[in-house]
Amino acid sequence: MSLHDRVNHVLPSVLTDLERLIAIPSISSLPEHDDDVLTAAEAVAELLRGAGCPDVQFLEAGGKPAVYGHFPAPEGQPTVLLYAHYDVQPIGDPDAWTTPAFSATERNGRLYARGSADDKAGFAVHLAALRAFDGRPPVGVKVFVEGEEEIGSPSMKQLLDRFPEELAADVFVIADSMNWTVGQPALTTTLRGLIDAVVTVSTLESGVHSGQWGGLAPDALTTLCRVLATLHDDEGNVAIEGLAVDPEPAVDYDDDAQLRAEAGILDGVRWIGEGKASARMWTKPACSVLAIDATPVKDASNTLIPSARAKVSVRLAPGDDPVAAERALREHLARHTPWGAHIDIQSERGGAGSRTTLDDERAQAAVAAITEAFGVAPVETGIGGSIPIVGEFAGRNDGALVLVTAVVDPTSRMHGIDESLDLGDFAKAALAETLLLQNLSAGHPSVST
Repeated sequence: MSLHDRVNHVLPSVLTDLERLIAIPSISSLPEHDDDVLTAAEAVAELLRGAGCPDVQFLEAGGKPAVYGHFPAPEGQPTVLLYAHYDVQPIGDPDAWTTPAFSATERNGRLYARGSADDKAGFAVHLAALRAFDGRPPVGVKVFVEGEEEIGSPSMKQLLDRFPEELAADVFVIADSMNWTVGQPALTTTLRGLIDAVVTVSTLESGVHSGQWGGLAPDALTTLCRVLATLHDDEGNVAIEGLAVDPEPAVDYDDDAQLRAEAGILDGVRWIGEGKASARMWTKPACSVLAIDATPVKDASNTLIPSARAKVSVRLAPGDDPVAAERALREHLARHTPWGAHIDIQSERGGAGSRTTLDDERAQAAVAAITEAFGVAPVETGIGGSIPIVGEFAGRNDGALVLVTAVVDPTSRMHGIDESLDLGDFAKAALAETLLLQNLSAGHPSVST
C-alpha cells in the first residue's frame, strides 16, 4: 500500500478522534476549565499510546502538563520532533456560534468548532502520519504537545531547561501556522516577536464629583486614552520609538477585496499603516490595545475616575530584541503620559521572533513533500503572530532545522466565532507530513547522506 493510500485509510479514524478531542473544552486561560485541560492532556496521551508510541509521559515544570511521546530512531536515522498544542481560546458569546463551539460540525467541506483549526488539527496531522506508518516511522519521532500556548507558554523555558534531552531533535515541525489560501500551501519562514504590558494610569486618590472638579482635575480614563493614542501616528503606523523594522517580504496580497473579506473589516474602514500589506502583517511592528478596565457604562455616575488600566500588546519585527523593545515601550508610555499623571507598567509575556531559510536539503525535502501532497509548491510566507518556541528550539539545538507548517487557512477564524478547518487541506497536510518523514530518512533520494 502506498503512503497516499495509507493516509487515506487512517483519515476517517483520525477525524473521529479529532472530534472527540475538540469536545473537551481545554481553555487554558480560564481556571474553571483546569480539569478539562488535564482531560485533554490525558486524551492526547492515550491517542499516542494507541498509535503505537512506546514511551508516552507528561512533562511538567510548574504549569499545565505537556504530553511527550518518543519513537526511538532506527539506526542511522535522524530524529524529528512534531509540535502542537491542545489548549484553546475561550469561545466568547456562545450564542454567536452557528453551531455549539465544542461540538464539531461539518458544513460545506469544513469542520466547525473551537480548536478544529488551532491547534488540535495540528496534533491530528501528527497522529495521521504516525498511524499511516502503523506506529513504525522511518525516522526517530518525538511528539511534544503543550497545554499553555494560548496563554503564552509561561513554563516553556523551564520545560526546555528541565528536559533538554527529551526536547532535542535534528528537525522540528511546528504544525501551528497558516496556508496562503485554501489549496495553496505555505511554509512560514518569518514570525514576529511579542511583548505585552498592563498599563495603569492614576490621577486621583478616589473618585470625585465631575461637576465640582471637572475642568480642573484630570480623570484617569481620559488620561489613559491620551496615552494610548500616542502609540500610532495619524496614518496608523506604530509610533513607539526604537522598534526595529525588517525588510519587506517578496510576496504581497494582490486581491484587496479578498483580504478585506478574510479580515472581516467593515465597509468604509481603511487599513492602517503604510507599505506592503504583507510587511505590515509580517515584518513591521504592530501595536494593539487588547482590553481596558474602568467603570462599566451601566455603572457610570457623575464621577471622575481615579484609576484606569489597559493591556497593550506589541508584535515585533522578526529580528527585533524583545528586551530592547520592552524598554522602548516603557520609555514611550512614560514620556507621553500627560499632566503629571502616575503611570505603572507591568510587563507580561514576551518572546523573540524568528527567521528560517529553506536553503538546506532537509527544507527542500519538506518543499517536495508539500508539493506532492497539494499538487502545487508552497509559498514562502511570514506570519504576524508569534510562536516563541521556534526561536527556542533553534537556539538550543545547534544545526537543527525548524519548519513551521500549516493546516489552517485565512478563513479559519482562529480565536474567533465559528472557527473552522478545511477538510480537504487537512487531508493534504496529513499526507505532506507523512511524506516529509519518509523524505527525511537517511538514504532517501530527497536527502543526501
